[in-house]
Amino acid sequence: MSETSQQRGAHARLYGRSKGKALRKRQAALIDELLPRLSLDLAQPPEPTARERRLEIGFGGGEHLIAAASDSPEVEFIGCEPFLNGVAKLLARIDERGLTNIRLHQGDAADVLDWLPEDSLSRVYLFYPDPWPKRRQRKRRFVARENLDRLARAMHAGAELRFATDIDDYAAWTLARLRAHPAFRWRGQRAEDWRTPWPGWTRTKYEAKAMAEGRNPVYLTFVRAPH
Repeated sequence: MSETSQQRGAHARLYGRSKGKALRKRQAALIDELLPRLSLDLAQPPEPTARERRLEIGFGGGEHLIAAASDSPEVEFIGCEPFLNGVAKLLARIDERGLTNIRLHQGDAADVLDWLPEDSLSRVYLFYPDPWPKRRQRKRRFVARENLDRLARAMHAGAELRFATDIDDYAAWTLARLRAHPAFRWRGQRAEDWRTPWPGWTRTKYEAKAMAEGRNPVYLTFVRAPH
């Protein structure tokens, strides 16, 4: 747990290991040199900005985040990912494309949500989060009342929460909890609304593998209700 998390004492860690195989030489150099320049300083108040701000929770290898930031250079993107190898992959892509509109936090997205000002996010992405499939693990799922409260505080009215999963149980879990939360409204009206990805969707390696194994993705869109 990060020092910030310990100071706040507000939540338990919702992810498992944070590092896998050894980093390549260039990846290690980017972690040492580029990551400090892009990392949020959660010990300081957020800097005021007039730019639209979006958050991706658990960006994995960064395929979607890179595509979104490239398509919308006027938007400020924040990416949260506890897994160091995923951060290293994203940094390589940022460096290759020379992107300047991505900030990063290697750690728990709940810390970033607590740090952000109220009504500051226009969109949040939560794609293929760890489903924690065993019953005793489900309390570690990111979609929980305390995190939905955090999202509701940080998102402005009309902001979108986009969620994707290939796990039926997690789709039902998420739908039940978002529909029960007074701050969110589900946008789905017909089957195509949750079977069809959003315009400009970036298919990741994970999603392609899931579909090849016969698991059909579900795409859910929720809107922050007026305060």
